[in-house]
Amino acid sequence: MGNRKIVRKISLRIDERLFKVLKTHLFHGDNDEHAAVIAAGMVETKKEIRLLARKIFLAKDGVDYVPGTRSYRTLTAQFVANKSDYCCRKKLCYIAVHCHPGSGSAGFSADDVASQRRGYPALVQMTGRPVMALVLTQTAAAGNIWTADGVSSLSHLIVVGSRVTTLTPDTQKGKTVSSNIYDRHARLFGDAGQEILGNLKVVIIGLGGGGSLLNEWLSRLGVGHIVGIDHDKAEPSNLPRIVGASYRDAMTWLTLSPIPLLQRLGIILSSYKVNIAKRVARRANPKMKYEAIPGDVSDEQIALRARDADFVFLATDTIKSRNVFNALVHQYLIPGAQIGAKVTADKRTKEVVEIFTAGRMVMPHAGGGCLQCNGLIPSVRLQKELLSEEERKAGNYIENEFIQEPSVITLNVLSASQVVNDFLLMFTGLYQQDMPLKHVMSYVLSRERALADFLTNSDCTHCSDSPHSRFAKGDGMRLPCRRK
Repeated sequence: MGNRKIVRKISLRIDERLFKVLKTHLFHGDNDEHAAVIAAGMVETKKEIRLLARKIFLAKDGVDYVPGTRSYRTLTAQFVANKSDYCCRKKLCYIAVHCHPGSGSAGFSADDVASQRRGYPALVQMTGRPVMALVLTQTAAAGNIWTADGVSSLSHLIVVGSRVTTLTPDTQKGKTVSSNIYDRHARLFGDAGQEILGNLKVVIIGLGGGGSLLNEWLSRLGVGHIVGIDHDKAEPSNLPRIVGASYRDAMTWLTLSPIPLLQRLGIILSSYKVNIAKRVARRANPKMKYEAIPGDVSDEQIALRARDADFVFLATDTIKSRNVFNALVHQYLIPGAQIGAKVTADKRTKEVVEIFTAGRMVMPHAGGGCLQCNGLIPSVRLQKELLSEEERKAGNYIENEFIQEPSVITLNVLSASQVVNDFLLMFTGLYQQDMPLKHVMSYVLSRERALADFLTNSDCTHCSDSPHSRFAKGDGMRLPCRRK
């Protein structure tokens, strides 16, 4: 037998704000056709190809979108040339969009297909990238993706926002029946909601106190695929905070020994936090897929394992991991959340002044909670963390480096619970569209909660559409990681 070609799903992702602009233009209420062009980044994995909407060009009726001689309406040659040239220069994919009135299933007319056959092979050669034709109704989407190897069909379109929406060519869906195990879940968000959770790939960066809670809850919610990333091993001081960790995992009879050789042996034999997390998750949901990665998300090859995720949680306290997480969210249009807790004490009296926790949703669009825009990736601390050990010593950065912050599992619960509920309500359709997912801060000593107003920077290198930003560029830009 010859080598069988692997057929991958092809999908399109677009953030809800950009999609709102597109739909407002396409569906005027006049029951007629209208058009636009999307410039999109791309990510290719073994599982699928994702196109990532970065910029929309609206075609003006009667100027850019005119009556055709072989079809009802067509984009002018000048408009196509300008936008395809833009995509070629920016190394983006060209997607021509038009609408069909109504709210039924989506599909191309014979004239549409004939038009694609005449023009799209040349566009593929001109841009050097896949070219797509996309047709939308109010409730469905269909697409043909043209490459040098032929034509493929769009699997689905995902609108990423406070209510994650999936559009397919056919609006008729079969009845879904979930397992009786999830009966109480289905009473809240239905069997269809449970099926959605079962098809998600979720990445958790950091499996310490907060991350272990996320891991436990997501597995019990029925998430079908979890990727855990953490380079640390369990140690005795972790045991009160890591869900499912045992004294055996920390090898306490060795690591707490007064004999240095036995201490070192205990560290070697102790369990990685990701392996503890995998054990906990599989006990909750034996049918799930779990990838335990004992490594640092700051390493490029590890970070790239997250680029086809549906959601990313960050539960570490380093600035460099925040930077990579923020890049993943905006570069690959993956919604995410960062959690954390901090105890502030008076330097002189050592008295606890405030206990603060944060649950920060980060959506992939400008004004969506970008950590860089909101001052949560301070450049000075990031530069310090990226220094080598020799460089830190030379710069006198070692002082207080190994002082551990206070950490209690109940504080982790405060920060983690809100973002997991946000995740749940987003994907099961219980949140309304355009729901503001502001960062939630809890001030524990005063029992107060606050919602943070987001800051935005029109020149942000992560979330803006400025030429140098990484927004929706996918594999067209390197992640801010170490390269080996």
